[in-house]
Order: sequence, then structure tokens, then C-alpha cells
Amino acid sequence: MTSEKQAEANRRNALKSTGPTTPEGKTAVRHNALRHGLLSRDVLLPGENEDALRELGERLWDELQPVGALESLLVERIISSTWRLQRLGRVEAGIFAYELSEFRAIRSDSDIDTAMLGLSFIRDGNSANAFSKLSRYETTLERSLFKALHELQRLQAARGAGGNVSPPVAVDVDVSGVSREGL
Repeated sequence: MTSEKQAEANRRNALKSTGPTTPEGKTAVRHNALRHGLLSRDVLLPGENEDALRELGERLWDELQPVGALESLLVERIISSTWRLQRLGRVEAGIFAYELSEFRAIRSDSDIDTAMLGLSFIRDGNSANAFSKLSRYETTLERSLFKALHELQRLQAARGAGGNVSPPVAVDVDVSGVSREGL
């Protein structure tokens, strides 16, 4: 249990730490926490195909046809989650490539990128069971995807019914006991 004296000292110290304040400093630390990018702030990571992300976005936008700011926000979340789930497949392939020592027998730049993505995920997990951690990330991303999709469908049904729609038949419930912070 933290004493009141220690808590007060922690609050005083927190006021001293403001992080980078100059544009150069902010640019320098922008990707400090970026390793494998499954939960990164930026959807598109350096080296990823911007055109492929744009094409995915356009296809989902056309299919889901959002109306208004809230529906648009939900479609953006669906696009982001879908893109990250696709990245997760590359991370898994990279872990296999690295773990099975195929890393040394790689023939193309694409294979090197895949293995390096897997290695970065392994290192982020401090060499703990990478596949177990990857499975937890997959669950988090899928939950985010389906939660956004269900809410979008609910909003669109309400709009189509003039705002008079019954509650959803299925309710998203988290019974895993795993917090997002533990991932």
C-alpha cells in the first residue's frame, strides 16, 4: 500500500515530467512504443502498403454505407481492426519463420520483413509464449471489430426504423477476465 507521503511525492514528480515539447522532440519519440503495431495508434506502419489500406477502406466504406459522423467513426474502427487482423497473420507467419530458423534461408525482401515482424513481436513479449500473446491480441482485435460492426448495424437499423428499434438479440459481453492493459 502506498503511503500518503509517497503518493504526494509521486504527484509532485509527475508534474515535472512533461515529455517532449518541441516538434523535433515529438517526432523523435513518435514511434518509441511501436514494435509490432497490432495496437499502435497509427493504423498504417512504415513499410506497409498504403494503397492496399486505402482499397480496403473504400471496399468497406462502399459495403457498409455509413451516414453521419458516428456511423463514419464506426466504419473507420472496422477498417482499422480489419487491417490489424490482417497484420496479425503476417506477425504469426513471421514468428514461425523466425522460430523455425527459416530466418537465415530467406530469399526475398518480403520474407525478411515478415520474419522481422515476427522477431519484433517475440522481443516485445520478452521471449514469453509469443503465440499465446498473439492469440490474446487477436481476441482483442476481433472484439473491437465485432463491437463496432454490431453498433453500426444497430444504428443503421434504428435509422431505417425511424429510431424505433428493439435492443439487440446478441449482447457483447466480456467474460474473459483479461484486461486490455495486460496485453
